[in-house]
Amino acid sequence: MDFDDVAREWDNEKRIERAKIIANKIKTTITVGKDKSAMEFGCGTGLVSFNLHTEFKNITLIDTSKEMINVVNNKIEALNLSNINTYCEDLVQNKLNEKFDIIYSSMALHHIVDIDRLCKEFYNMLNLNGTLCIVDLNKDDGSFHKNEIGFNGHNGFSKTWLKSILEVNGFSNITFQTFYEGAKQIDNNELRYSLFIMTADKI
Repeated sequence: MDFDDVAREWDNEKRIERAKIIANKIKTTITVGKDKSAMEFGCGTGLVSFNLHTEFKNITLIDTSKEMINVVNNKIEALNLSNINTYCEDLVQNKLNEKFDIIYSSMALHHIVDIDRLCKEFYNMLNLNGTLCIVDLNKDDGSFHKNEIGFNGHNGFSKTWLKSILEVNGFSNITFQTFYEGAKQIDNNELRYSLFIMTADKI
């Protein structure tokens, strides 16, 4: 999927409602705070973060899609927000010389081929006692992305595999919970899928 091409039409009713549920789950799972800095990796149009911006001192939104970031910037301007900033950047290829108390990601990690390298960057970008929070697809048979030409990411994740990657890269206190079940129309059929939330600490 070319996210630049779909950025302007991304915010449909289903994604908006799902983002509210995800944002609420994040803020009830991790310790938020107005003294904390946060970063969202793979922010898209910012649907999750615009439900969280009052929970943190500031949030940095990062995405590789220039058009997604343009949509976010338009929202920031329209809402006159001062505690959200953005970067159009690929963290797998280029390091961002900032540190955060919280890093979270929603439905973005499965698009990344080199999960090990990205988790290493996450660890390096967290402050001591910081928390990583990942929301993504449970492992499936590939049906979720079967019609997306050029998709070369992951067909969701198993708890065991992702936990092992996080542990290798230094994370501790790893928790995992499936919390959401949804449906997606594919070839006139309804595909059921589920999302997990996983947290890990840098101690």
